[in-house]
Amino acid sequence: MIRCVSLLLSSSPHIYLAKTLILNPCISLRSYSSSSFPSSLASSPSLSIWRRKKDMGKEGLFVVQQLKRLAASSHGGARLEQFMRSHVSRLLRTDLLAVLAEFQRQDNVPLSMKIYGVVRKEIWYHPDMYLYRDMLMMLARNKMIEGARQVWMDLRSEDVRFDQHTYGDIVRAFCDGGLLDLGMEFYNDMRSSSDPPLSLPFRVILKGLIPFPELREKVKQDFLELFPDMIVYDPPDDLL
Repeated sequence: MIRCVSLLLSSSPHIYLAKTLILNPCISLRSYSSSSFPSSLASSPSLSIWRRKKDMGKEGLFVVQQLKRLAASSHGGARLEQFMRSHVSRLLRTDLLAVLAEFQRQDNVPLSMKIYGVVRKEIWYHPDMYLYRDMLMMLARNKMIEGARQVWMDLRSEDVRFDQHTYGDIVRAFCDGGLLDLGMEFYNDMRSSSDPPLSLPFRVILKGLIPFPELREKVKQDFLELFPDMIVYDPPDDLL
């Protein structure tokens, strides 16, 4: 009995049950159901699946290795597509998301786009801001304009909306990648968002635009109109 109580005390959601067992030693663990917990101990809503840690199982590791091998082969086109149908389509959700995250980490744009396409066709899929954020950040790092426009069209077709902080990060990523036209398109979309503007995303963008004084001046004026009581730091001319 003492051993059971010590195990329960090590996990905070079970403190209530442990106290009950101490005060009522005749109650058995088996007869005590989860419904006996007070409602205040109910777990909080889970995080978006795109924000959870993505641990990869053996199947996922095998898929990553084989896809990279087939993609590198000069005669791997048809075999790669066959492997996508025979193995990738059978992955569990956790492995599929881990494979996508791994290709994004490696900046493997072609394979990331393939897995991204598979994910969006899965029966469990539902539109999520974080999927599109991660894809756009990877495409910005690799200066892939067409891919970024395709992902942007996909998220618009699914009526996905970014929050202001995510907009700021994405605009900054495209500016850092030298894709200014596309970055400003995302900036204009941020400005037309129904969410109230926040100062921090503007500061993130302004810092990324230091090498581009004309665009920075435009964003700076927008910032000062929205936040007239705030100050914008202008770097010395020799840093521009």
